[in-house]
Order: sequence, then C-alpha cells, then structure tokens
Amino acid sequence: MAGVIRRRVAHSVPQGSRSAVVTGGGGGIGAAVARELAGRGYRVLVTDVDGDTAAKVAAEVGGESLVQDVTDPEAARATADRARRLAPLGAWVANAGLGTGGPLADLSDAQARTLVEVNVLGVVWSARAAIDAFRAQGGGGELAITASLSGLGPVPGLSLYAATKAAVLSLAQSLSDELRADRIRVHAINPDGVATALLSEMEPRARELVRSGVLLTPEQVATELVGMFGTSRVVRTVPTWRGVMMRTSTLAPSTLLRATPVLQRLGARNLAHDPGRTGPGS
Repeated sequence: MAGVIRRRVAHSVPQGSRSAVVTGGGGGIGAAVARELAGRGYRVLVTDVDGDTAAKVAAEVGGESLVQDVTDPEAARATADRARRLAPLGAWVANAGLGTGGPLADLSDAQARTLVEVNVLGVVWSARAAIDAFRAQGGGGELAITASLSGLGPVPGLSLYAATKAAVLSLAQSLSDELRADRIRVHAINPDGVATALLSEMEPRARELVRSGVLLTPEQVATELVGMFGTSRVVRTVPTWRGVMMRTSTLAPSTLLRATPVLQRLGARNLAHDPGRTGPGS
C-alpha cells in the first residue's frame, strides 16, 4: 500500500524456544553477544577455554556454560549436543579467537600454529558441528563468525592474524551459498578495533595500527552481528567507511603500506590520549 512505512522488526525468538552457542563467550565480544542473544529470547550456551569466565557470563544471562577447546572437532560436536538438550539449536556464533600480533618472522612456531588452529580451524569445526545440528533438525538456523577489518586488506605487523581473518571471511561467503538449500543463514562481522583484552595483548606496533581507526565497544559489535540474524546479509563491516577504505587498498596495496607509518603515529597518539580503553577478554 502506498505511503506505508515498513520497519524491520529486530530478530528474536519466543523465550527459551531456541538455543544458541557462543564460543569464546567468557568476555569481550563473546560475552556481549551472549547478553544480546539472551535478550532476544535464546537459551545461551556460553563456551570458553576458561570455564570460570564462561560460567560467570552464563549465570548473568540465565544460560549454561561449557569448557571448550575450539581446536578439537569432537568438542565442537559435544557442544552442539549439549545445546540441543537445552532447546533446538537456533544460532551458533563462532567467536573464539586469538589476537597474536607481530611480524610473521617474529612469531614462534607454537604461536603461529596456535593462531591458525584457533582462528581458522576453530571456526571450521564450529561451522561443521553447527551445520550437522541444523540439518538434523530439518534445516534452518543462524551461523555467525567474528572476523575482522584486518581480513579485508594488508595489515603490517598483523600479517598472520589478518590472514586467518581473511580465511574465515572467505569461508563465510562460500558457506552462505553452499547452505542456501538448508535455509542456514551465514553471517560474518568485520569490526574495526574493539576495546577488549585481545587488543591490549597485541604487539605495540600492531596495536598502534589498530588504534589509528575507530575503537568500538563489544556491545556495538554484538548488536550489529545479531542484527544480521533473520536476514540475507552475509558480511557487515563496522564502521562501513573503514571497510570501504580497506577494500579500496586491495586495488593498490602499496599506497596503504606507504601510509602505515602515518597511521601508526596516529594510533600512538590515540593510545597516549586514551590508554585505558581495553576491557575484558575477547
């Protein structure tokens, strides 16, 4: 009807009718996502390698917790089974990740291996477990991945971290088509720097580069991520203009690389003015 204004209703489910898994949910973005999902009716299963932090967040949101090593595919399947005992699985957020920064050559073998296993294989095992569970229920569901602005272009000082995020971003985009017939919606969010412990643990030069942009709160990221649920939106970058800048840089990466010293100086200045904006773990 002409003149009618259509407003999209925020995604929610009848209270307790669906379960949701949030990996790496013991703090930072994961904890914020758990709170957002609980507020939208989900029974949330909070998983983390740190059982105490997962239990604390679960108690806060009225959900349950589970110690999970995301690099273990059997653990992912056990998580899916546990979630389905709470309620039919409605959403899985593959959020667990590491932010080890520094030039590739400076990382130890163990650091490099763990970064890839957690940030890439951890998402792969989550996705496979979630897909199997959704299909066992007849299809349908939301599969979300916490990627990063770093996955959109060259990020000196965060080369391997950025590569892992580019990998899961590519995975999300391909999965969205592979799973269309199953009515499983796939989403990936690419936030700029987020005020979490993950940022504070980065190598100083990498942290300066991240702080040259916008510093988001975990709650902002959670709202944007869950806001994609129920829609066909596959990728969202926050803020949008930073995504455009990074995507453009892939056409002429040498231009961005020449600007790196300027960006690092800007980041160092931002850190000096606001050094304390790093919150609980990611």
